[in-house]
Amino acid sequence: MEKRVLLNEEERLLLADLTRQLSEYAKDELHADDYQKVRDILTREVTSGAMRRNAFGMNPIILNMQTAMVVATEIGMTRGAILGVMLSGSVAEEVVTEAEIRNEFGDDVALIVHGLNRIRQLYDKNPSVQSENFRGLLLSFASDMRVILIMIANRVCLMRQIKDSENEEARQKVSMEAAYLYAPLAHKLGLYRLKSELEDLSLKYLEHDAYYHIKDELSATKRSRDAYIERFIGPVREKLEAAGLRFHMKGRTKSIHSIWQKMKRQHTDVSGIYDLFAIRIILDSPPEKEKLHCWQAFSIVTDMYQSNPKRMRDWLSVPKSNGYESLHITVLGPENKWVEVQIRTERMDEVAERGLAAHWRYKGVKGGEAGVEDWLKNIREALESGDDMQLMDQFRMDLYEDEVFVFTPRGDLFKLPKGATLLDFAYAIHTNVGNHCTGGHIGGKMVTIRHELQSGEQVEIMTHQNQQPKQDWLNFAKTSRARSKIRQSLKEQATRQAAYAREELERKMKNRKLEYDEATLMHTMNRLGYKIVTDFYVALADGTLDMARVLDAYVTQQKYDRGDLQPQQTQSAGSFVMPSETEQLTKKGDVLVIDQDLSGLDFTLAHCCHPVYGDKVFGFVTTGGGIKIHRCDCPNAPAMRERFGYRILQARWAGKGGSQYAITLRVVGQDDLGIVNNITSIISKDEKILLRSISIDSNDGLFSGTLTVMLDDTSRLRQLITKIQGVKGVKEVSRI
Repeated sequence: MEKRVLLNEEERLLLADLTRQLSEYAKDELHADDYQKVRDILTREVTSGAMRRNAFGMNPIILNMQTAMVVATEIGMTRGAILGVMLSGSVAEEVVTEAEIRNEFGDDVALIVHGLNRIRQLYDKNPSVQSENFRGLLLSFASDMRVILIMIANRVCLMRQIKDSENEEARQKVSMEAAYLYAPLAHKLGLYRLKSELEDLSLKYLEHDAYYHIKDELSATKRSRDAYIERFIGPVREKLEAAGLRFHMKGRTKSIHSIWQKMKRQHTDVSGIYDLFAIRIILDSPPEKEKLHCWQAFSIVTDMYQSNPKRMRDWLSVPKSNGYESLHITVLGPENKWVEVQIRTERMDEVAERGLAAHWRYKGVKGGEAGVEDWLKNIREALESGDDMQLMDQFRMDLYEDEVFVFTPRGDLFKLPKGATLLDFAYAIHTNVGNHCTGGHIGGKMVTIRHELQSGEQVEIMTHQNQQPKQDWLNFAKTSRARSKIRQSLKEQATRQAAYAREELERKMKNRKLEYDEATLMHTMNRLGYKIVTDFYVALADGTLDMARVLDAYVTQQKYDRGDLQPQQTQSAGSFVMPSETEQLTKKGDVLVIDQDLSGLDFTLAHCCHPVYGDKVFGFVTTGGGIKIHRCDCPNAPAMRERFGYRILQARWAGKGGSQYAITLRVVGQDDLGIVNNITSIISKDEKILLRSISIDSNDGLFSGTLTVMLDDTSRLRQLITKIQGVKGVKEVSRI
């Protein structure tokens, strides 16, 4: 039973302090009588006992006030959003109605309250949204952009305060959701500061050791890093001042999450990451001279230091869809170190830090808000696809992707996600153009619908009236719009095919003088492994399912129904044995048979767990349509099972072949003279094991390192581990 607790003394003091701060920050936005009206409603909520604490025991009124503070100070939103946040809880607890809110505060506040309470209903039972409720969450988001901004602020406030919570399960779920949903949302909307905070806090709760390792390393090197930044900035400052530019400069260390991602991609420690910080030049320029001054600063910096043209990013000429504008260059600074330099104006910096809401403070600024409205329109279209999990995957992909810019023959500019194909471009123009697309012309050359677009290309689409979308188009279409339209067309095709197949089946049944019975046919369909009627008829139409086999099964089912045949004896509950978690993980229908030689099949072995012949494995269908083979004890298996269970396939190895697999072992032991030679000697003596690489670190009399070897199955792996464990001084051998 949920506790409904009044404010304690500490919470009263905190609430009073938040009220003072909010009244100061939002004094220009709120009306004179707003404070007293809100105070009266919140007092009624507290004294009525309606107030419900969340899964972490947090006071909802205080959480809403903290969210309103973030909305006011870090996002810069207006009266409707600030009041909507503070009053949404009172409406949810039926202390006041939406109609009363509309009468007292206006339609704008009531609209925000309505959107927030639609979302609140999804979170009522769990601290994080479940996959089956994801569609409802997106519908709420897509209705009003301000609701997205408020929910991001709410998640930031929540993540800041769950550090010491005893509810570890809830904290893990909230952190996963912050990392996979709210941080990408903040990135898409240009809220880079909040995005970085969400990512860092998620890493802190999900990868505790990694977070503090990086934090400690950054603290240890801060003095030398600050000194280097000053050596770099000094000469640049002099040149900029000599040019008569008004500006300020600062060095900014990259977020811990960003460093962690680089460490994983580059397989290195913090010391191996060269671009731990960026220098930012922020110019005080009038609107009509912004680009001129930015390019002038760019010229000064690149004259002083050698630039890397491959790392140059011009978001000044063509801003990102979220409104982000800046010049990014990487130059070779003192001591031959690469340094990233970001050049922007005060206005651009505020948009970069505070996101799209900052646009509302600058009249006449175009691009960002319209770009996100297009994105929200795509969300609404993607909601038609009908598959919540596929929609979630596509939604995340759209959020994370960078952009490419391509042109029509008439010169119209289109923004698409990086990696988008010619087919995506066709659907961006019009659904009918996409459905009938056969290829295109780029630079006088003919390209296929699979062609991956590059920025600056001028694309002419070719169509044919007989062309129709195909299932494999989903393997290379990248945008949510294209994928939803393809699925919609495929469903329509399937419906037509199913109608033809049904007519054919009924005709064949008449020819064999079989009486058509709907219930018998449904039982037959289930016995043949089909749960959806349309799938059954489509399989008949495309020849996957043989018509004669269906008719034979139908006759057999009739005999069962008449009692002429006895069905197989079912297993009693008493003899049932619950399968292990590993067995449940791979128990997903047909078995995927994996040959050691995977050539000619779209299978790859997962790099996270490096499966070897003999390991218990399962298949995981990737977003690109290929299949990754993972060990059942893969560290990522629990997350895949929880979030993507519908993609998991049962798998097993085929008969032995001659392939070898790369396996990495971690070895820890005493740093004795010759111990490494003894280990490598064991490997070299076995003709069927090849040592690919070895890396050993020694510290305070201990050594730890990794060995990568090539071998052909798990039995040989077990023998190797046993032999290495037998070496004097070796303390631990484990497979990575």
